[in-house]
Order: sequence, then C-alpha cells, then structure tokens
Amino acid sequence: MSIPMSAEERVVRNFFDRLNAEDLEAVRQLMTEDAAWLPQAKDMPGAGEYRGRDVVVDEFLKPIRGLFREGSPSNEILSMAVNGPLVLTETHGTGFLADGRVYDNRYAWAFVLRDGKIAEIREYLDSYYIIRLFG
Repeated sequence: MSIPMSAEERVVRNFFDRLNAEDLEAVRQLMTEDAAWLPQAKDMPGAGEYRGRDVVVDEFLKPIRGLFREGSPSNEILSMAVNGPLVLTETHGTGFLADGRVYDNRYAWAFVLRDGKIAEIREYLDSYYIIRLFG
C-alpha cells in the first residue's frame, strides 16, 4: 500500500522536474511573487540572497545554469519529508560543466510553501566542492 502524495510534495517534485528540464518559466510560475532562494553557503559562486521570483530566475538560476552543459545539472530526489508547509528534500545533483568537467554534488533543501506555491528555498550543498570546482 502506498501513501498518497501530499499537495506540498507534488509542488516540490514538480519544481525538480521543471528545473531538470530547464523549464525556468515553469519554475517561475511555481513560486510566489516574493519568493526567496537562500543558498546557505558563503564565499562561493551563487552565494547570497535572491528575493523575488523574477530575481531568482533571471539573476540567479539563468546564470548558474549557464555554467553547465544543456541538461545539467540534474537533481535526483533521494528523500523527502513533509511537515505542513515545510518540505525537506535530499537530492543528488549530477551532470557536466560547460567545459566538460563532471559535476557530482549532494544537496539538502528546505522549501517553505504558501498558498500552494514555493515561498522560500534554503539550499545546502558541499560548498568546499564548489569552491574547488570553480576556484
């Protein structure tokens, strides 16, 4: 017997499906207008706070995705836990950088949903790996 998927889980799974497909316009529509993407690592490419869904997509996601080959990186969901509007997710991101180097990193994510959309994303990853890769 399988447990039915919650609406919150569906939103986050759809987010990763759309992100992996590089459909950034669909990603934009999954977010509230005031959504925030908050990478939790400091002093690495992409560090900082990105507030507002247009800022998230246009000033963060598009440039970051531009560092990779088309279709990379792709995040495979390893686990997910839902507690009301909070969705915690572990993923494995793999792919290739634009210059052909392999990308392989593990992530933990905290999504906060509001009114069926993503209001906040806190992204945790191996920042030392990123600094070595891009440094």
